[in-house]
This record gives sequence, structure tokens and C-alpha cells, in this order.
Amino acid sequence: MRTRLAAVAENFGRDLDAAYATIDRLLRRARAEGTGLIALPEACLGGYLSSLGSAEDRGTAETRRQRSGPPALALDGPELRRVQEMARDVVVVLGICEDGGTDRYNTAVALTGDGVLGVHRKVHQPLGENLSYAAGSTFEAFETPVGRIGLQICYDKAFPEAARTAALDGARIIVSISAWPGARTAAAADLAQDRWKKRFDLYDQARALENQVVWVASNQAGTFGSLRFVGSAKVVGPGGDVLADTGVDTGVAAADVDVEAELDAARRAMFNLRDRRPDVYGALVREPAHA
Repeated sequence: MRTRLAAVAENFGRDLDAAYATIDRLLRRARAEGTGLIALPEACLGGYLSSLGSAEDRGTAETRRQRSGPPALALDGPELRRVQEMARDVVVVLGICEDGGTDRYNTAVALTGDGVLGVHRKVHQPLGENLSYAAGSTFEAFETPVGRIGLQICYDKAFPEAARTAALDGARIIVSISAWPGARTAAAADLAQDRWKKRFDLYDQARALENQVVWVASNQAGTFGSLRFVGSAKVVGPGGDVLADTGVDTGVAAADVDVEAELDAARRAMFNLRDRRPDVYGALVREPAHA
């Protein structure tokens, strides 16, 4: 059975009302097209951080959180309930700054109109992000109306162990939501040629291919603070082939995929999960000698 999977490249900032209007527009289109799953970007409710790894990032976690950052939202709060009402029967994955009590988390949430299906707190943190968020510690798959999925956020995709852990937990689809910027130094005038955009694309294709899963990658687009995002939302098949891509502009990448048939075909001759040799991978959990 074919399922329409969609990944969004869009600009989301601090204005929640503007975010709701954009999400409503995207979901109206998704429902009209029979979409089963739509991935919105990291931090789409309240926006991302305005900078990373700059002088603005100095200070303690407490002082950083007192600055103008995204609003902290509860998983059972009115903000996500409003998205649930718009989602209806579509599986929506979106990013928020989660209010975890004493800590805040950069969080991905999967939901439908029936409620929250799964939650992932970003594990790997780029420069400066640890001053605003605590880190998560798991990569777990869970059941949804479109099949078993795993979640990750942005920099998580740079670590093959992250996607592999979700795949070993049975994820057939991995949704990777991002606020992935272009290079901060020697930035390309043409964003399509930016080296960080190229890395983003390579990671998406490699993670799908090496785990033989369907990969759905959303991203912020446009600019926010000092960051210029690379867009490039896409759907990638389990053979590493890009099925749909927005390029660096805003838009929706959508593909109709028979997930089980695609995975069966990819795993017919080669089965990357079955043929693993964990008995020789001990170095993966040891500190590198020259860290």
C-alpha cells in the first residue's frame, strides 16, 4: 500500500500565531493530497536559537535561557493540542522547545488528532546549544498509523549510530527534522553550493541507504538571527535515491511510497541490519584514542 510522505522546508520564527497559520495551510494541502505523514522543521513552534558558536553564546546555561529564546512548551499544553486539532488523521512530526521542568529540551513530537504518538529529545548538540537545552539520551522507534517510525533532530543525523539504533528497534521510516544552517565561514554565495548543504544531503542519503529505511528530512528555510538555513527537505528511499526534494527554497517534498515493498526490494540482495557483526564493533563504544 502506497503512503504519501511529505517533508517541509519553511521559515518559522518566534511568532506562534504565524506558525499556526503556516501549519494550517500545510495541513490543509496535506489532507487534500491524501498525505499520511508530514514532517515540519525543528523548532517550528517558537523558532530556533538566533546563533550558534558566537560571542552571543557565552555565559552559563541559566543566563543563556534568560535571553530571548523560544518559548518552553508542555507536551500536554494548549500549543500542541491546537496542532492536534489541525492534524486530524495525518501523522505530523514537528519541533518544539519542551518544558521539562528544571530543564528545556530541543524536542521532536509525532502526533495525530488522537494525541501524541512519540517524542524524541535531541541527543547530539552543536556548538552553543547545550547552553539552552539539556540533551536527550534515547533513539526509540514507535508505532504510528503509517508504520513504525524513529525520530531524530538535526545534528543527530551526523552520527550513524543514531539512525542505526532506531532501525534496530524496528523503524521502517526515520523522520529527521532540522534547523540546519549553511556554513558560518567561507559561505557560498549560491546556497545550493554551500558545503554544509552538501553535508546535509549526503547524511540524508547515507543514513537511508546504510539502514535500508525510508528517510523523511525536513528543515528550516530562509534566515533567523545570524543563521541562514539550507532548506533541502526531502524524501529518500531505502536505496539512497532521492524521491522528492525542495532544493534550498521553501516548499514541500512529497512522494508516494509503498514502504514495505521498497524495504523488501532493498533488502532482497543485501540486508544491512541482518548481516551486521556486532562482535567486532567494540571500538564503537570506546573513547577514541586521540579524542
